[in-house]
Amino acid sequence: MERELNYRRVSSWEYDLILREAEKYGRLNHHFFAVVEGKFRDVYAVNERVWRELEGLTVKPYAYGTFVGTIKVDNLVEKFYPNVEFFYFVKVEKNYAVLSPKAGFLFTTGKDVPRSGVKKYIWQGTKKLVIYDKDGNILGIGRINPGSEKKFILNVTDIGEFLRRKR
Repeated sequence: MERELNYRRVSSWEYDLILREAEKYGRLNHHFFAVVEGKFRDVYAVNERVWRELEGLTVKPYAYGTFVGTIKVDNLVEKFYPNVEFFYFVKVEKNYAVLSPKAGFLFTTGKDVPRSGVKKYIWQGTKKLVIYDKDGNILGIGRINPGSEKKFILNVTDIGEFLRRKR
């Protein structure tokens, strides 16, 4: 049985989950989000003016914003799991790393990064880091592994993942 999709604004509780995740890295720059509820609760950053127009439509939209993550229950606790695009809506000030060109290339091919490939990093509180290249482009999300020189940053997800996906 296929479940019908439900389109709605995020609740105040869901917004709080999103805000708390953003605060691990810096400051949230966008404040209007919507949810597509089906098997999961997918979160989209939405233009508020466009949303007002969509609310008046009788036909359900098939897309209406930038997909920024999913809210899931993990060990009986609801949690917002951001994707790479989420960080375009956050002013990242902590928990990030800047990679050298070679390390950046390796990271976008799904590889882990050695300590020698990290040009700069600021880490406090969470194991996840937003990964940038030297020009400030977001490459993905990594997990810091401070006990290892060879696999200092483990690849969680990156911008090359879509291209590597099996069709």
